[in-house]
Amino acid sequence: MNILVTGGAGYIGSVVVEECVASGHTTVVIDDLSKGHREMVHENAAFVEGNIGNKAVVAETLAAHKVDAVIHMAAYSLVAESMTDPAAYYRNNVVGTLALLEAMTECQVKKFVFSSTAAVYGEAISQPILETDELSPTNAYGETKLTIERALRWHDEAYGFRYASLRYFNAAGASERCGERHEPESHLIPIVLQVAAGERPAVNVFGTDYPTNDGTCIRDYIHVSDLARAHVMALSQLEHESAIFNLGCGGRGYSVNEVIESATKITGKNIPIITAERRPGDPPVLIASSEKIKTALGWEPQFQDLDTIIRSAWQWKQMRKWHSVNAMPSVSSHS
Repeated sequence: MNILVTGGAGYIGSVVVEECVASGHTTVVIDDLSKGHREMVHENAAFVEGNIGNKAVVAETLAAHKVDAVIHMAAYSLVAESMTDPAAYYRNNVVGTLALLEAMTECQVKKFVFSSTAAVYGEAISQPILETDELSPTNAYGETKLTIERALRWHDEAYGFRYASLRYFNAAGASERCGERHEPESHLIPIVLQVAAGERPAVNVFGTDYPTNDGTCIRDYIHVSDLARAHVMALSQLEHESAIFNLGCGGRGYSVNEVIESATKITGKNIPIITAERRPGDPPVLIASSEKIKTALGWEPQFQDLDTIIRSAWQWKQMRKWHSVNAMPSVSSHS
């Protein structure tokens, strides 16, 4: 199959591209590099530098590469930023995605895997969260993703447009090639590892009085390679009907303190913490039920253990640091 991966130079997108290539799919990436990194794109994938909101560029790419399906990873995804600049999130995540869908419809490309988010649920009442639970986003980021999910339903009905929407929780860890590189960084595991590496003075722990085993928030972490594999597996769903799937590690999840303890053990470094007040809107527990995708597609996480996730992120970080230190400057001679 010929696959277009939007945002394939980003953290999760680059690992999705790895999985596409490993599965034998011919893969092309479109990314404007505003958040991604050119060197993260797999060497066996074609690359087009462009924005998903440019319908002409997208249509040209779809036609030139005879694309059969699109895996859509290009989105702004910082919750706090979405609350201070919602217009940017609607422009990129909604307007840009609608332009992408319009180009696909014109080019008769009707298979779509959508990178959605658990943020569509808002502050879920029950745990673990099911795909049928109430949708009530508490931030602009989640609202933009839900807007597209609703648009996809009507595209299916009107145009025979098949989609799989994957609502996932906290992507973490690294493949051998790719890991998290956000500016600014807002995710707990890379922040903790930055402290371990001496790049930050301490980790801020927001709230220690939650009704959990150690008073800190519990979250559902999923290894980025397991997440990427689910996106590629979801392509098979498009042969039958559209579907929505949660993706998480299942089980009981992990607390903030447990993440810090695991990182301390794996890195062998002291990781200072600073306790602070709860952040508004932070629920005590967020855990997904992934039973639906396990039953429908046979997906099973292979790197579910927290230590495994953190170890992979630390190894990637150390390897990247080694390559950076040992990189030789390029020298050109002129005669």
